[in-house]
Amino acid sequence: MKLKIFKKYFFLTSAIVICSLAFMMVILSFFVNNYLAHDKHTTLQKYCNSISKLVLDNNLNEKQFISFINYATPSISRTNDFEVLVANSLGEPILCTCDYYSQNYICAHTQNTIPERILNNTITKGEYFEIGNFDNNFKTGSYTLGKVIKYKNSSNFSVIFAYSETSNTSYFLLNIIKMFLMASLATIIVMFFAVFYTSYRLTKPLKLMAQASRCMAKGDFSNRIPVTTDDEVGELAMAFNNMTDSLIKLESTRRSFVANVSHELKTPMTTIGGFIDGMIDGTIPQNKCNEYLVIVSDEVKRLSRLVQSMLSLAKLESGEMKIKITEFDISKTLIDIVVAQGQNIESKNINIIGLDTIENSIVFADKDLIHQAVYNLIDNAIKFTPKNGEITFKTYKDEHKNTHIVIKNTGVGIPPKDIPHIFDRFYKVDRSRSAVKDSTGLGLYIVKTIIDIHSGQITVRSVEDSFTEFNFYIPEI
Repeated sequence: MKLKIFKKYFFLTSAIVICSLAFMMVILSFFVNNYLAHDKHTTLQKYCNSISKLVLDNNLNEKQFISFINYATPSISRTNDFEVLVANSLGEPILCTCDYYSQNYICAHTQNTIPERILNNTITKGEYFEIGNFDNNFKTGSYTLGKVIKYKNSSNFSVIFAYSETSNTSYFLLNIIKMFLMASLATIIVMFFAVFYTSYRLTKPLKLMAQASRCMAKGDFSNRIPVTTDDEVGELAMAFNNMTDSLIKLESTRRSFVANVSHELKTPMTTIGGFIDGMIDGTIPQNKCNEYLVIVSDEVKRLSRLVQSMLSLAKLESGEMKIKITEFDISKTLIDIVVAQGQNIESKNINIIGLDTIENSIVFADKDLIHQAVYNLIDNAIKFTPKNGEITFKTYKDEHKNTHIVIKNTGVGIPPKDIPHIFDRFYKVDRSRSAVKDSTGLGLYIVKTIIDIHSGQITVRSVEDSFTEFNFYIPEI
């Protein structure tokens, strides 16, 4: 079974906390041990140095030194928690201040001679310190400091070893560790609650995102992630909410697209099917078949234009249609399209203004795509210009050397409420679809898509019952 991210984060953080405390305990033990060893070394060293100084200052001989150690040292050593072992220059124990020796005049410390290694180091260096069992001469581990005691006016010397069992300091260290563990336990409990709360708060947005994702997979886009922090998790939640909003818009657009496509395809197909059925079953008289066949032909052409427009749009949006940048005169493109539309222009007696005086305008763009965009704009202008109306053409360069193309036609214009949506896919100002029956609602959307691909911009300006003006530009490369 996979662990959830909350459990993973909680257990990982808890393990780090516990390991950190364990590491701290090891470090604490190390430093306390070093401190105790240093403290014992200092205490034993002070005692041995004071004994050596006493012997020299009072000019004591070996017998007097032994006598002093025997009577004075026990009370001092017990007060300072250490014992004293005295040996001669040959390493033979002479005296020990432990309780067992004072009662029996023999003890485990005096049964064996001083190990040769320890004796030689003490004599050579004048002082020796170790933590151990005195080369197995002591039953327990001890802090041991040895020092050579020299006598005035004599070549004889003695060796004094002050020792303190490590068990005495171990008890002190154990108490410190107990106190540390008790403090750590309280700290761990508090930290567990803190880690639990932090883990829950950090992972809750991720859990909510997972739940929202599952709902989105089922088509439910209503869930939102609460943004409670301004860190990376908060940014992720905001991004997720923005993505959800975008998906809602995309889904709405998709549904609208499907509905519009279905409507646009259904209308001509219904018309075609109805007229053909009427001619087959005799509902339409033979003498009127040609008339209705013309209508069928127009609907087929309209259907063809719709399919072609959607195919072009799909290629543009998917990036399949590659842009081929070439240098050409866009004013010539305008003239060629107007000439090709001459029959439609003449049938409505439309007056063309500005085309005869238009200057050459060289642009760098995809000639075929720009031709498609300009064709759609001119075709729209012709459709919506009333009889005896005007269409005006103009080109110019702005301060950034962008080439602008302006196409303005007289007519009913566009209502202000419709202008923000004029470039939307399948959007038609005339909702009844009676003004221009062969319109697909894709022309202006394709125009804007082509202009956007060229990093240009298109704007529209219109006054109802007066004019409509489209202005787009191609950036200078």
